[in-house]
Amino acid sequence: MRSSRLGSALLPLAAAVTCLAAACGTTSPVAGGAYGTVSAAAMAAGSPSASAASKTPAKTVLTVRKTKIGSVLATSAGQTVYWFSKDVRGSGKSACAGSCLAAWPVVPGTPVAAAGVRLAGKLGTITRPGGVVQATYNGYPLYTYAMDLTPGQTLGNGAAGVWHVVAGSVLYASPASGAATPSPTATPSGTMAGY
Repeated sequence: MRSSRLGSALLPLAAAVTCLAAACGTTSPVAGGAYGTVSAAAMAAGSPSASAASKTPAKTVLTVRKTKIGSVLATSAGQTVYWFSKDVRGSGKSACAGSCLAAWPVVPGTPVAAAGVRLAGKLGTITRPGGVVQATYNGYPLYTYAMDLTPGQTLGNGAAGVWHVVAGSVLYASPASGAATPSPTATPSGTMAGY
C-alpha cells in the first residue's frame, strides 16, 4: 500500500519534469551552447529573443586565436569562426538556412574587433529573414560550428569542401596598407586566401 502511495505522489512530479523538458525543447545540452550562439530554431521561427536582438543588436567581439592549424578568427569566447563558400560576397544574404543552421549557427550581432586586434578585413552585418542580425567579414556572413565544443577547435574546417576558417593574411592589417576586400578563395588547407 505504501509503495502505491509513493508512486501516486511521484506521478505529478514526473509529469511536471516532462512538461518542463518539453517547454525547453531539449533535455540535453546543445553543441556550441556554451558560446552563446543563437539556436537555429530561434532564427528560423523568428523568436521573440531573436527579434529583440535584431532591434538592438548586441556587439559581438571578434579576435584572433591560435589553433592547431594556425591563427584563426574567433569569438571572444574562443569559438572558431567560419565562412561558407556558397554565400555570395556583399549580397546581404546567406545560403545557409533551415537545417543548415543547426550545424552552422550564425555569429549574431554587430561585430567589433577585440582591443589590440587589427583585422585586414571589413566587419559588417546582414539581416536574416526573421530579423536576426548576422556578423560579416568582407561581405561574407560568419558562422560557428556546433561540433566545435571547446575553444580553439576547428573541426568544421574544410567540411564538405565549402566551410572554411577565416585565417592567414586576411586576418591582419599591415600598418601601411589598410584593409583590402577582394573575394576569398579556399586554399588546400581550407583557409581564406586571396587578400
